[in-house]
Amino acid sequence: MKFDTPATTNPIDQGKVVGRPTDRIDGPLKTTGTAPYAYERHDVVPHQAYGYVVGAGIAKGRIVSIDDSAARKAPGVLAVVTAKNAGTLGLGRFNTARLLGGPEIQHYHQAIAVVVADTFEQARAAAQTLRVEYERAQGAYDLEKARPNAIAPKNEKPDSGAGDFETAFRNAPVQFDATYTTPDESHAMMEPHASIAAWDGDRLTLWTSNQMIDWGVGDVARTLGIPKENVRLVSPYIGGGFGAKLFVRSDAIMAALGARAAKRPVKVALQRPLIINNTTHRPATIQRVRLGATKDGKLTAIGHESWNGDLPGGGLEVAVQQTRLLYAGEHRMTRMRLATLDLPEANAMRAPGEAPGMMVLEVAMDEMAEKLGIDPVEFRILNDTQVDPENPSRPFSQRRFVECLPTGAERFGWNKRAARPGSVREGRWLVGMGVAGAFRNNLLMKSAARVRLDGRGIVTVETDMTDIGTGSYTIIAQTAAEMMGVPLENVVVKLGDSTFPVSCGSGGQWGGNNASAGVFAACTKLREAVATRLGLDPATATFVDGRVQSGDRRVALADAAKDGEIVAEDRIEYGDLDKRYQQSTFGAHFCEVAVHADTGEIRVRRMLAVCAAGRILNPKAARSQVIGAMTMGVGAALMEELAVDKRLGFFVNHDLAGYEVPVHADIPHQEVVFLDETDPMSSPMKAKGVGELGICGVGAAVANAIHNATGFRVRQYPITLDKLLAHLPDVV
Repeated sequence: MKFDTPATTNPIDQGKVVGRPTDRIDGPLKTTGTAPYAYERHDVVPHQAYGYVVGAGIAKGRIVSIDDSAARKAPGVLAVVTAKNAGTLGLGRFNTARLLGGPEIQHYHQAIAVVVADTFEQARAAAQTLRVEYERAQGAYDLEKARPNAIAPKNEKPDSGAGDFETAFRNAPVQFDATYTTPDESHAMMEPHASIAAWDGDRLTLWTSNQMIDWGVGDVARTLGIPKENVRLVSPYIGGGFGAKLFVRSDAIMAALGARAAKRPVKVALQRPLIINNTTHRPATIQRVRLGATKDGKLTAIGHESWNGDLPGGGLEVAVQQTRLLYAGEHRMTRMRLATLDLPEANAMRAPGEAPGMMVLEVAMDEMAEKLGIDPVEFRILNDTQVDPENPSRPFSQRRFVECLPTGAERFGWNKRAARPGSVREGRWLVGMGVAGAFRNNLLMKSAARVRLDGRGIVTVETDMTDIGTGSYTIIAQTAAEMMGVPLENVVVKLGDSTFPVSCGSGGQWGGNNASAGVFAACTKLREAVATRLGLDPATATFVDGRVQSGDRRVALADAAKDGEIVAEDRIEYGDLDKRYQQSTFGAHFCEVAVHADTGEIRVRRMLAVCAAGRILNPKAARSQVIGAMTMGVGAALMEELAVDKRLGFFVNHDLAGYEVPVHADIPHQEVVFLDETDPMSSPMKAKGVGELGICGVGAAVANAIHNATGFRVRQYPITLDKLLAHLPDVV
């Protein structure tokens, strides 16, 4: 199905199933421990051995020698695989560093060996006996020091603008100029990167934890140098990914290499330190924002520059992309630069770009509002735009940012906020409120599905789409139920298998809209086939309550398949609507904090998100996505930071004891409001993504609330109490 004209009325608009707050159909499996995760697939292949991955002990240099003689003689050991005996390996399309290092080492904890044994304990014990001699090389581990040599990558869009920013900023009656930093962050998902590998001749099956099945198949094939058709990936349930599992990581490759060497199926789960130093992370940024405005608050000049680092061949953290679209201003400049660092690989983490970018832009907007003496909500509304500011001939498909702000302000009680920072106390607690805009682009991707109707009236959906805890099973079932006119319990959804049609996969908040649109396309084909088999007019046939009706004829849906199953397959393909119209999602975050006047302890007390993100396919699941994102935003604001050893080049706090994330006690009441809207430019579902919108701007709302409470502005995230202590009121 080609989607190249705006959506008109279609079966999804009935709203009998789609758009209803629906319990997760996979919920009972997960709460009873019967949802099969990758490492727990004891059922899929017998005689599984265990692999234990060894990571490099240096950040840059080379391996001089590996003595594995003791490991090979250790009890239960079946194989030891290193670069010396692994054979020639390629580099995956989505990998920056090689997934098996040696002799060259590109980053700390790069996988250099896998030890395979009958039991996990035997593999781990034998791995400790490896003796590795390194030749360490000098590396770059400090973004601030590397910044002067940062470059503009040729394969990205590092610079954009309009008008004459420098002149407009210089001449602006009111100017603001500040630099902020955000730290390296870990995805810190609960389920580790884990895989089970089994070979059948020259064909490989991987039961793995991966968000993008087709990407994964391609990169496994490239890395191992085998045909893509010889690789099967299976990933029906994923215990969190947040972007870390968009790409194949060393657990999958080391399991495959270990299984080939041991001639047995092998399972591998990366240890938490290797997850943090071996897999990807959100890179640190240095960002400078300059704003120029008239005295009545109209922005005339907007400048946003960002620097981040990555390994050679890595990419930008696109922290300025929201600045290109969010606020009006005739004269504009955005610029991104990439420094070479020898730290572990940087890549996508929930809302890459906008998450750290909004943490900075929305604080700068708050600071400028204060300088102008304008309420922060009003200042944002005053500078709204309904067109792409860099290309005014290109309107937004839907843009209800202005509605999100006052809606949230009224619901949150913004009128009770004290304009003068540091002026509200409750005993020894300083209390403040903060606001920030929310923005995330809507991304369109091809997505396919196969649907089957059997003689019982059961509709089965097959697609390689994944569920990373986002509710994919449920919204796909809702889509099929709405399209085919059957109850939800008459739909079976099968996901995460590369033998199924290729979907959009899970990531970038593109999954729900595109995957359901692919199911819509396949169901449209199935409806035509059903009507034709029943002798009804496909153009006028309606599917309701398990029956198909056209004119005066009304036939049971199951009757169409009484002589054999009906199968239909199709995919959604997009035209140029996303080029002609800017497609984005919008929102507003409100936060109330209390800061202890003696200790600097910060307590988030209330949070509210108002979101405008097209049709909400399942409000219950969408709310869960947003409050989870809000929680991650609190973590980014107050505690999350990978501490870099700038001498030796690794993340020191590489476990969940040292890398702090929010827990239940840190998170207060959270409220989420969805504006009632549909976006016919986006897809036949008229939906957009929402899972990442919920984190964009949260950090800034928290930071702005802390400033309102204390009167002191922290521009270096995370905002920890040591950064506040010296600026709190004197103890009385």
